Amino acid sequence: MNTLFSSVRIGEHALQNRLVMAPMTRSRAQLDGTPGDLAIEYYAQRADLGLIVTEGTQPSDDGQGYLTTPGIYTDAHVAGWKKITSAVHAQGGRIFIQLMHAGRMSHPDNTPHHRQGVAPSAIAPGAPMFTAKGMQDIPTPRALPTEEIRQTVADFRHAARRAIDAGADGIEIHGANAYLVHQFLAPSANTRTDEYGGSIENRARFAIEVATAIAEEIGPERTAIRLSPNTTMWGIDEGVDGPELYRYLVTELDKLGLAYLHIMHLGNDTLLADLRQRWKTSLILNRPGRAREQIGSDLTSGLADLESYGQMVLANPDFIARLKTHAPLNDADRNTFFGGGAQGYVDYPALSEAITA
Repeated sequence: MNTLFSSVRIGEHALQNRLVMAPMTRSRAQLDGTPGDLAIEYYAQRADLGLIVTEGTQPSDDGQGYLTTPGIYTDAHVAGWKKITSAVHAQGGRIFIQLMHAGRMSHPDNTPHHRQGVAPSAIAPGAPMFTAKGMQDIPTPRALPTEEIRQTVADFRHAARRAIDAGADGIEIHGANAYLVHQFLAPSANTRTDEYGGSIENRARFAIEVATAIAEEIGPERTAIRLSPNTTMWGIDEGVDGPELYRYLVTELDKLGLAYLHIMHLGNDTLLADLRQRWKTSLILNRPGRAREQIGSDLTSGLADLESYGQMVLANPDFIARLKTHAPLNDADRNTFFGGGAQGYVDYPALSEAITA
């Protein structure tokens, strides 16, 4: 357990421990994508973790999928995020903004321009989405022409620069969970016949181009990526060559010298071991549903350099203190995960409050 609380370096930053706040959509931004004021308190409360990875943040109007998610491409967005990063830094924390382009996981009612979602191919995910009018089926997206793919890469580059302008310590590319980067990887979402579809090398091309562009813009030591091999959510099928695709992708990304690789692990232990061997810098591992008694096990085994946690951190602003003192953890309230105000966002009791109550 002591390994959890030892310092570690990612990129140019020394972290105070090896525990990471996983990215979690909370849908509490303003309608223009500027983070709300409560987000300042929310992230600052959790600044004693080694690293905070923010909620998915769209790099463009086309990148928004859900209602009231934040952006990082306008001056207003930068000003809003600057308040958050300053508050986290004042508490001694480090924060990476996650760049998430939703791709086909979008509804026109949720975006600023109310346009059809974009994707590698015109294939709907076969899933509903919450909008201000209630649940609606996600419409078929528009396939990106090659020139728009290049513009999307440029949008990622621009958003990364704006994140640094906002005081972020780095950015994490969301290449997981059925969003745009992941859609390019999966044959079920990508049936292109140009240089971005078909072979493993072609399907991995978009992810590599995005990572390369951002690393050129802000430095590889401030650039990271999250992947989720074996994900089958929202119509994603990575195909029989999925494991080989990830072996190729991680090998190519490793050449860039990025700050870290963040893997959501869904059960292929052989593949995980292979990716660990191929990746030379820090590896963060997230295991959904991991029990408290398993915290630290991937550090002990050498599978990871850091471990990330979502709901446990969401419900416990003093997660580190509770682990150190073996104190009980608050349970997360699923009814307040998305949207709303302070309830279920910044009002989870800290251990000191629970003891004195």
